[in-house]
Amino acid sequence: MTEDIKNILDWFENEPSLWAVIFTGEGRLFCAGADLHAWNQRQQAGSAKNDAEDVVTDVHGFGSISRRSTCMKPMVAAVNGGAYGGGVEMILNCDIVIADEDAKLALPEVKRGVCAIQGGMPRLGRIAGHQLASEMLLLGKTVSATEAATRFGFVNKVVPRSELLRTALAWAAAINENSPDSVQSTKRALLEGNRHGSVEDAVVAHIRSKENVRLYDSYNMKEGLKAFSEKRKPMWTNPAKL
Repeated sequence: MTEDIKNILDWFENEPSLWAVIFTGEGRLFCAGADLHAWNQRQQAGSAKNDAEDVVTDVHGFGSISRRSTCMKPMVAAVNGGAYGGGVEMILNCDIVIADEDAKLALPEVKRGVCAIQGGMPRLGRIAGHQLASEMLLLGKTVSATEAATRFGFVNKVVPRSELLRTALAWAAAINENSPDSVQSTKRALLEGNRHGSVEDAVVAHIRSKENVRLYDSYNMKEGLKAFSEKRKPMWTNPAKL
């Protein structure tokens, strides 16, 4: 399945007519995480020795999402039922997270003798702060969607299950009302802010990024400013391929 998701997302990233993506789960849960039974079998057979190094070389991470850093288009997670382990690592790398009110979320790896090494630990630390991240990670604590939103800060909105997809689609549609060039340049700026300790370094990296260079040479920048001056709604076009 990961390979299928990778192929779809690689295609999505390079398709100019698609401006945002929504992830949700089929069935009871958004994602239950790694197959621990298969992991146990590899461990017992002595074939899991290179698992950690395999993670290093798998640049897109769990589900081809948890460490994906090449996608400058907004990624929206619609979390149904809950997410555990790698599933939480996936949503921590999304830009917008909508969860149903009954969803449960956990990074319980310490309870299984393993570690959340697919990007979740540093992301949670940056989002929630050291102490709150420690509460989830060191206790292997399960939190509600409401706690994830109000205490830990990695869920944007909590809604009834019946409204989950409708809400995610509405947020994606609201994003798509904006210039796709501006949106992608803005996401690049946010990512550079995470990568650099210095604000100035992040600003320079963003200004020189291919997304920002494209923005300043784009039809959409001209259209946005012209539409404002003419007091009308802008008519955005697909961004040029990078």
